[in-house]
Amino acid sequence: MQPTHATSDMPWAEKRVGPQRIKGAYAWRSLLATGVHLPLSSDFPGETLNPFYGIYAAVTRQDPSGNPAGGWYPEQRLNLNEALRGYTIEAAYAEFEEQAKGSIETGKLADFTVISRDINRLAAKEILSIHVLKTFIGGKLVYDADTER
Repeated sequence: MQPTHATSDMPWAEKRVGPQRIKGAYAWRSLLATGVHLPLSSDFPGETLNPFYGIYAAVTRQDPSGNPAGGWYPEQRLNLNEALRGYTIEAAYAEFEEQAKGSIETGKLADFTVISRDINRLAAKEILSIHVLKTFIGGKLVYDADTER
């Protein structure tokens, strides 16, 4: 699933698929309720590569401008923990790699990022302002914002 598709498709999606079928499209909350795994991703280059835009879209069902007020089909929103799981352990599950990556645990690959703000303490709109400070792949530093400037 690509959360930003819901927010970029919302101006035309219902018109194209109809008022009944749209209720089953982008239905993340309904899918989770059935117990399925829900991996999330960006679908770059069709959508932004930035995962924080996807997390924001998943938890608000709004575009980056905050539209529509209250979110598009807000009953299908994910909470922050569900969105983070979707971009981490659930994404690893989708590629049959959950034993090696997707969470920070002893024996796993140690692929992770250090971000500029504590995402758990932010208002939803502030998620869009997060940027990556450092990226580690296999436990090795591969990106450092301080040296890239």
